Amino acid sequence: MSSTPRIVIVGGGAGGLELATGLGKTLGRQGKARIILVDACLTHIWKPLLHEVAAGTINSYEDELNYFAHGAAHHFEFQLGRMEALDRERKVIGLAPLADSDGHVIAEGRELAYDTLVLAVGSTSNDFGTPGAREHCIFLDSRAQADRFQSQFLNMYLRAHALPEGAASQAELNIAIVGAGATGVELAAELHHAAHKFVEYGLDEISPNRVNISLIEAADRILPVLPEGTSTAARKQLETLGIKVYTRQKITSISDQGLQAESGLFIPASLKVWSAGIKADDGLRELGGLETNRINQLVVTPTLQSTRDASVFAFGDCASCTLPGQARPVPPRAQTANQQAMYLIKALPRHLAGKRVGNFSFHDKGSLISLSTSAVGVLMGSIGIQGRIARLMYVSLYRLHQMALHGPFKTGVLFFKDLLSKNSGPSLKLH
Repeated sequence: MSSTPRIVIVGGGAGGLELATGLGKTLGRQGKARIILVDACLTHIWKPLLHEVAAGTINSYEDELNYFAHGAAHHFEFQLGRMEALDRERKVIGLAPLADSDGHVIAEGRELAYDTLVLAVGSTSNDFGTPGAREHCIFLDSRAQADRFQSQFLNMYLRAHALPEGAASQAELNIAIVGAGATGVELAAELHHAAHKFVEYGLDEISPNRVNISLIEAADRILPVLPEGTSTAARKQLETLGIKVYTRQKITSISDQGLQAESGLFIPASLKVWSAGIKADDGLRELGGLETNRINQLVVTPTLQSTRDASVFAFGDCASCTLPGQARPVPPRAQTANQQAMYLIKALPRHLAGKRVGNFSFHDKGSLISLSTSAVGVLMGSIGIQGRIARLMYVSLYRLHQMALHGPFKTGVLFFKDLLSKNSGPSLKLH
């Protein structure tokens, strides 16, 4: 192994990419460490945008970032691959073979050595073993899944548009979303917005008032992790849009025709989305003998080091970190991953130098929920906010992510590029 220490970061989500960029601009540029980012995809898109990708209100190809190009510009290396093994004694990770879209192997599996390993592989939706969920629902854990939903959503309109004149007058579309957390609520509002946009482009066979969007939550209110006032405000706005909101409804099975609830309620749906609950990838369960919890998250100390190996760090949704004096782990939210990435940018150089690494500290800045043209949320734990101001603040979160990746000048260029794109082309993806 080279004398230059190697920091391998697995996972190019928001946190992993911000960490690789930050370390690349410091340790990588100075030649003090080789920074290597590993991801199973070639491009990155900010995960909180996936509900807009699914609705077609943004084009994922315009907002994606190529890891190779970004790495070359920010002094880190990129390796395409999916981690499938960890040998802590030899300090290597195993990457699965690379295959093309037809399943043909284009590169055999390989090993990648590390001195310090950082796992930032995020999370996936937890279907809790509900019968039919995997077979009949689309999950929004990745850009590919969001693109798949957008394609099916558009196809419903294209099918109605191709019917003989007058035959589509009674056409309707039933959409059901299981889970009224942030993703479910934001997707419901965005789909309502998209249904009205389709009419503007001549796909008016399915009237917006015949697009039936149902949002189903097992808890007694939507957005259960947010203050009750925020939850109530969001529900009121959704119902004003005509979205049907069901609470205290646990889904027990899903078929091609719709969803069956424990209460006996049956909700018909041709398009079904599962966005309830999260868990870390099943592959993390006892990966390399590391400690995991019941939802496969890696258990880490307040320094974000795994409990069984100080050279292995984990953060973001794939990690469970309980800070001193706290009863619960820090919440698995985008702001948590961002704060942990900023912490590690400063902590990892100290770790490489053999110095003491201080504990991570989490500062809850609040939560904002997009309702398409509006938003609701809470700031600093207690200040409720809603309307267009909340929407502007929500949009600014993406710009802050871009700032961490590109700096102020390029973020400004991207901002004006997005403005021009919105004014020069359709506001809905129609292909």
